Amino acid sequence: MARELLERLFRAAVAAADPGPAILRHLPERPKGRTVVIGAGKASAQMARAFEQAWDGPLSGLVVTRYGYAEPCERIEIVEAAHPVPDAAGFLAARRLMETVSGLGPDDLVVALISGGGSALLPAPAAGLSLEDEQAINRALLASGAPIGVMNLIRNQFSTVKGGRLALRCAPARVATLVVSDVPGDDPALVASGPTVPLAGTRAMARQYASLYRLDLPLAAARLLASDENPAPLPTDPAFSRNTVATIASAALSLEAAAALAAEQGITPAILSDSIEGEARDVGQVHAALARETATRDRPFTRPAVLLSGGETTVTIRGSGGRGGRNSEFLLAFAIAIDGLENISAIACDTDGIDGSEDNAGAYADGTTAARLRRAGVDPLAALSANDAWTAFNAIGDLVVTGPTGTNVNDFRAILVT
Repeated sequence: MARELLERLFRAAVAAADPGPAILRHLPERPKGRTVVIGAGKASAQMARAFEQAWDGPLSGLVVTRYGYAEPCERIEIVEAAHPVPDAAGFLAARRLMETVSGLGPDDLVVALISGGGSALLPAPAAGLSLEDEQAINRALLASGAPIGVMNLIRNQFSTVKGGRLALRCAPARVATLVVSDVPGDDPALVASGPTVPLAGTRAMARQYASLYRLDLPLAAARLLASDENPAPLPTDPAFSRNTVATIASAALSLEAAAALAAEQGITPAILSDSIEGEARDVGQVHAALARETATRDRPFTRPAVLLSGGETTVTIRGSGGRGGRNSEFLLAFAIAIDGLENISAIACDTDGIDGSEDNAGAYADGTTAARLRRAGVDPLAALSANDAWTAFNAIGDLVVTGPTGTNVNDFRAILVT
């Protein structure tokens, strides 16, 4: 019954992030000229479908989403590409997006539908770099453990679309950006590396972070980063003065929906934060400490309680050949830390339905998980060390598999203490 309740909370969080109703509340003012829709991200196809159903005037456009995430649209073309490592389809899609917004005038409107995952879906390497270079940069960033803001600042230096560069190509047309946020704090410049929203960060800052996180960059990328050639634009650029940005769905709204459902069930909800970052296994241990304290001492929360949190953790790759994502790794560390406490259970899932590069949204764990893993022949500590959380939870049937959800507001974690 605990698992059923936790999965209901997850579904409520996902439903609250449905881009369809949110689009209706944030339609931009109709232009005198053309309306062109562009977009990128795991939720962009669902956003495009909702937008064209709600828009009562002519429009055209192109949106790129992850393989398997497409939705049928009549006036907006949907193309698919790879995530999290870019591929040739994304490369071609980025070029087509740039062509789509070229030659527009001041009376035209560009509607940018942006959601998490768009960064990998729009590989557009800067002059002197190849697609292979951008793929290598992305792999290095994913394995670095750097927070999303740092990754985006660095990515922006190597692209012709990220960090507001795509919006520059739209000028002098007005750009209205609608964002489904998957980043801690909901800074729209960080969602999908902000193709239409510039980030306040310099090339010098990117160099410092690349050194701090010891990024192994391709030679051509390292040379570009060391120079001051063609830096990403800053928010003060007058080309952005007429543009608007609206965050239409976020982790905060999803956590509030889950909290309301828990309260209806007579369980006290506690939203810890919607912007938690850090190493997934470390965040798992901290959450476990709060759950243990509540389970054994009724502090800092009184039972029955459900602890809710969101944000985006990171995983530093330590093993080789392990399978998993940040939510399953969080939960494996959590399960080890609550071993034997049978009144604690938890779910951790990515709201887009895919945790990392596997087929699950996340997993379920309780105080018996570590013991059940050992009975199944899986050493939980060894699995955690090898970044092999997917294999561990699969062995005991505790993966949560939803398929693509049509939205993406990042991690969702719910811990039930009875």
